[in-house]
Amino acid sequence: MQGMRRLNYLIAETDATYHELAHRLGVADSTLQILYTICDAGTDGRCPLALICRWTGVNRQTVYSAVRKLQAEGLVQLQASDAKSKLVCLTPQGWQLAQRTVLPLQRLENEILAAWPKQDVEAYLALTERFLLDLKEKSREGLTPVQQEGL
Repeated sequence: MQGMRRLNYLIAETDATYHELAHRLGVADSTLQILYTICDAGTDGRCPLALICRWTGVNRQTVYSAVRKLQAEGLVQLQASDAKSKLVCLTPQGWQLAQRTVLPLQRLENEILAAWPKQDVEAYLALTERFLLDLKEKSREGLTPVQQEGL
């Protein structure tokens, strides 16, 4: 279907653009994603590890490895939140890196959306959310592999 092909292309190009931005900012994709999520969570430089996994869409093992690397670099610390969960907390050096990378990126994103008419922003977000909710609903109904003839 042409619409799905275009959507896949746009998603891939958006991901590639964020990869290029991370490269230009001098950080790994995972570093940018983790710092971005911590800043976006709005919790004064602290974010539950589970939330980082959920919001980045990156598997738990990859996030844990990246957090351990950031911890070794002195950019984050882990704190126990309760018996089962941990908080990832920016260190002063982590805040400095976020101010040089994530905060300018967030300003750029906000400038883009601020330049769009309000109804376009609302429509974009509503349709994106609708696609996500429909995808979740359809996937709960079951996904059956297509039988291919001749295989």
